[in-house]
Amino acid sequence: MKIAILSSIAWRTPPLKYGPWEQVASNITEGLIEKGIEVTLFATGNSITKGKLSSVIDIPYAEDSSVDPKVAECLHISNLMEQADRFDIIHNNFDFLPLTYSGLIKPPILTTIHGFSSPKIIPVYKKYNHSTHYVSISDSDRHPELDYIATVYNGINIEEFTFNSEPDDYLLFFGRIHPDKGTYEAIEIAKKAKRKLIISGLIQDREYFDQNVKPYINNDDIIYVGNSGPKDRQRILSKAFALLHPIHFAEPFGLSVVEAMACGTPVIAFNLGSMSELILQNKTGFLVSNITEAVDAVTNVESINRHYCYARASSLFSHHKMIEGYLTVYEKILRII
Repeated sequence: MKIAILSSIAWRTPPLKYGPWEQVASNITEGLIEKGIEVTLFATGNSITKGKLSSVIDIPYAEDSSVDPKVAECLHISNLMEQADRFDIIHNNFDFLPLTYSGLIKPPILTTIHGFSSPKIIPVYKKYNHSTHYVSISDSDRHPELDYIATVYNGINIEEFTFNSEPDDYLLFFGRIHPDKGTYEAIEIAKKAKRKLIISGLIQDREYFDQNVKPYINNDDIIYVGNSGPKDRQRILSKAFALLHPIHFAEPFGLSVVEAMACGTPVIAFNLGSMSELILQNKTGFLVSNITEAVDAVTNVESINRHYCYARASSLFSHHKMIEGYLTVYEKILRII
């Protein structure tokens, strides 16, 4: 079986810091290679893989302002499609644009839908609904007008995360600094719970950061440590008393949630999107509806067994489990055609 993995080129695959799509594409690629499958990764030229790498730009366009993102994406997608006949399956982790080539090539396209950025993109998915194949990353993220071949949860490399049974006393916000992610609400929860809060993440909305986050940063009880890379990520996740995830949107998955649990760290999240699929209430964390409930949950965190958090993350959200799911999907697609 020869598989082409199409990743985004906004960031490196795997990303140096932020880049959830690129991280998942990397985990799929390397997991398949571990199984002895021949994989070509289509990503930026500075990407890292044990398989074959094909690229049209060396540096991610999010790191190089001289690159026009649309031009780079056009060249990137066409680079794969013009050699599509080399592969048995094209596994698209790059949103809806690659679907427009599906009627022009022979190999089937499987698209992992990493969420919908806008309702305006749904018509593209609907057009190719019956000629390509879709995987959802959570049951909650399925669009009612689309057909799905499976749900495959995103998988992380458990070995990259350090289990810690004796955490520090700080709460952690880990994710994009954006209103959707609830950074300000995390600050409110920490203040009311009288706990130190460490904030780590890419500043995606500068105005929101300047108005709603920065005024509270004092390097005492509210600390911003920047956009953490892999080494810092596992350290601050594993030492956290709990991860705060007060989201304001129906999140399709939430890598930081399972990464925290892989360290043994419980999660307190607003119960939206996939959170009820990732978090087992009163077992690996708490699903809450508002700030008051979140503050109450902080007082109950010590009732959570950190070993159980780790065990559940390892069994349900490892890259090994994810690869098993995708291999089943690949085999089903090849039987269909």
